[in-house]
Amino acid sequence: MRATRLVSLLLLLQLRGQLTALELAAHFDVSVRTIHRDVESLAAAGVPIEAVRGPAGGYRLAGGYRTKLTGLTGAEADALFVAPAPAAELGLGGVLANARLKVLAALPSELQERATRAERYFHLDARGWFRAEDTVPHLPAIASATWHEQRLRARYREGPRVVQRTLDPLGLVLKGGAWYLVARRSAGMRVYRVSRFVSVRVREEGFARPDDFDLPAYWQEWSRTFETSRSRVEVTLRASELALRQLPSDLRRGDGVYTVGFESLEDAFRELLKFGPDAEVLEPAELRERIAATAREVAGLYAVQRVR
Repeated sequence: MRATRLVSLLLLLQLRGQLTALELAAHFDVSVRTIHRDVESLAAAGVPIEAVRGPAGGYRLAGGYRTKLTGLTGAEADALFVAPAPAAELGLGGVLANARLKVLAALPSELQERATRAERYFHLDARGWFRAEDTVPHLPAIASATWHEQRLRARYREGPRVVQRTLDPLGLVLKGGAWYLVARRSAGMRVYRVSRFVSVRVREEGFARPDDFDLPAYWQEWSRTFETSRSRVEVTLRASELALRQLPSDLRRGDGVYTVGFESLEDAFRELLKFGPDAEVLEPAELRERIAATAREVAGLYAVQRVR
């Protein structure tokens, strides 16, 4: 931990030029005394670091001391600092911050400007609007086991049941704000939604990762198969212009009646109920009656005079 901080301190001074002990302490969330000791350790190791006294003083590197990172183009510098992966969820937030600092400090000045400018102008937010996000407390452990090729012993929620699984984690995929684990078990390859893991224990034993396993290729093929095999429920309805603007764009039309596909009756019920009178379900009858019954319950609830 201290060794990492010493390297980061050195590169931060290289990047910023001169910083006070108080500024450095705030950056690394340590005491000013710790910063003084770190500076002494760097000086003892031969780093030409010097103290500037006075109100505008602080620490700086003497003699233009710096390292160089060669072979990086301007476009590569831009890309490196635009929309980093959600490393914090993987337990790598601090590691990524240190790595970015090291790269930025080692860049020539003209590429430093390009990298920091790209970060100011572009940002990626992969989350969806107005929906509950996955809770993934076990993601860092799963990511660590995946990286170090260690076997997992896990409890996983499959519908109403919780099952025990021994898994070889081969890769993680972030899709539409949800994390998925591609893993191998005795019954073969499978994809697991990370939010459904109830508990995870990383075992000491490792496993042999298949030499021919290609995560992007596997995910593409699995996604194609999953999408084509999903059971769909077709709902026939009448809808206002307001509802039509929010319903799937692939709906079929005919004489003011529309057919819309949903993954299940439950999804159709939850999606169409929010439109109220702007969407009238014609078929299937089961869905029409369920929405009608719910509307009657809501009307009855609001018809009762509440006494405070």
